[in-house]
Amino acid sequence: MRILTFGEVMLRLAPEEYLRIRQSIPGRLEATFGGGELNVAVSIAFQGGHSAFLTVLPDNPLTDALVQEMQKHGVDPRFVRRSPSGRFGIYFIETGANQRGGTVTYDREGSSIALETAGAYDWDSAFADADWFHITGITPAITSTSAEAALESVARAKQHGLTVSCDLNFRKKLWKWKPGTDTVTLARETMRRLMPYVDVVVANEEDADLSLGIRAPETNVEAGQISLDGYGDVARRIVSDFPNVKRVAITLRESLSASHNNWGAILYEASTDRVHSAPHDEEGRYRPYEIRNIVDRIGAGDSFAAALIFALNTEGLSDPAVAIRYATAASCLKHSIKGDFNYATRSEIEALMHGSQSGRVQR
Repeated sequence: MRILTFGEVMLRLAPEEYLRIRQSIPGRLEATFGGGELNVAVSIAFQGGHSAFLTVLPDNPLTDALVQEMQKHGVDPRFVRRSPSGRFGIYFIETGANQRGGTVTYDREGSSIALETAGAYDWDSAFADADWFHITGITPAITSTSAEAALESVARAKQHGLTVSCDLNFRKKLWKWKPGTDTVTLARETMRRLMPYVDVVVANEEDADLSLGIRAPETNVEAGQISLDGYGDVARRIVSDFPNVKRVAITLRESLSASHNNWGAILYEASTDRVHSAPHDEEGRYRPYEIRNIVDRIGAGDSFAAALIFALNTEGLSDPAVAIRYATAASCLKHSIKGDFNYATRSEIEALMHGSQSGRVQR
């Protein structure tokens, strides 16, 4: 299977370790690339899949560096469109610790993807040899122009017969492009227009509520209280509202502090009306991974989506009960890796998936 992703990639600027921006400027920031859809493409390629990334960027040395980075990781860069207008978006990240949460500050107004119209993309060429198309709720949140491009992309993908997955990825600091409409209302209006083209929905514990207006009962995300059964009901509601959806995957994060989270997920199969959860103990009961001393949680959801897509299209991993275990293990490991990209290998993911959690040095 060949997977194509579409969205914005940004320059990620981060202080060393747990320093704050105000402690680091004047000074040094680490510069890497990041963005949900590119993160997915890199993870898929790193695990042995075939992926390509579609985006638009300014024609400058930063884009040259990005293409080089994509090639290094095995992601097809043919569909990186260079535009004479716009700029390279930036985001600044502070890593949280203990009771201080992490923060993201965007500097992406006027970026190339914010300005590029739907008609400027060569959708037919991009979709010609693809089998699966992945998008997120971030692209339609940037501007009304990027929202129309996102809607056009999924419609054209279905015309080409592709499977379409969408990570809802609600971002409250975006969704500002319709004056007089609050962020949640705008997100719900837009994402409900996009959903009829989606086969596989990926979300975190609050995305379904903020993006679609479907809330899990007996759940308090801010307090870290998660109802496993409630999210099965959320998945069924999504399929009820959008019968074209075949699978719904939801990550479940219990945030005890910025450094200590419990992590698990469910996968709902509409064809069998079954909810598969991961991870679980020897008796088959749901037992989330307990992640202490988190290195970097940015990109964990992207690593989950990538591993799920890879597993569903890989012999030996495609059974839904296996695929959700693989995806949850992959995203658990991402919490130990700095940067947006998940550098966990397939063998490392499968080892954790089968119970190897000691973290011993491999010699």
